[in-house]
Amino acid sequence: MAGMRIAVAGGTGLVGRQVVSLLGQAGHQPVVLARSQGMDLTTGAGLDAALSGVDVVIDVSNVTTLSKKRSVGYFAAATGRLLAAGARNGVRHHLALSIVGIDRVGWGYYAGKLRQEELIAAGPVPWTVLRATQFHEFAEQLLARTPGPLVPVPRLRVQPVAAREVAARLVELALGPAAGNAAEIAGPEVHELVDLVRQVVRVDGRRRLVLGIPMPGASAGGLLPVGNYTRGGESFAEWLRSR
Repeated sequence: MAGMRIAVAGGTGLVGRQVVSLLGQAGHQPVVLARSQGMDLTTGAGLDAALSGVDVVIDVSNVTTLSKKRSVGYFAAATGRLLAAGARNGVRHHLALSIVGIDRVGWGYYAGKLRQEELIAAGPVPWTVLRATQFHEFAEQLLARTPGPLVPVPRLRVQPVAAREVAARLVELALGPAAGNAAEIAGPEVHELVDLVRQVVRVDGRRRLVLGIPMPGASAGGLLPVGNYTRGGESFAEWLRSR
């Protein structure tokens, strides 16, 4: 396939950087949509110029918040601007990364992701949504966001996946036709989230107490894939050894 011009919203983040790298290696022209590149997804500033001649948009943008209001506000604005600019500039495929279980777990942040999915499905550009489970880095991120010696962690079962495998699947989907809701992607093993955080603490030699707590609105298996899904190959233990 001849090289395409593919925009990556959130192309400076964990998955976005890997998507950009993979696109370049495959001979395509990645266009990073980020504030550092003079664009603002929520206002639309710079989007029309950036999307000129773009064939596909891959949206892996994110906002760090637990607030339902802020999450919905961000994803509604950013998704709406991206879809509108894409339609004006002839984008033929809009692909977004979402999260397994957001319709079963009632967290504020997930309300924003659900709104994003709704807008994409009702939007003017042919679309694909890929839901993924939490990345291996999730346990490490929970530690980083929690100061002090006590780390409260939700009692949840998770099936973490390698970010690089999600990036590779996004690139694969981007090079094909719009597919609607794609098969979910998850890692090879199910774990208790508390256990994963404790493993990171132990490997890093930290003096922190990890305490499992019940999480309102979340069933024990609410974040696990259901039905047929793409199974990643890298385990959490393999990721932990290589980080």
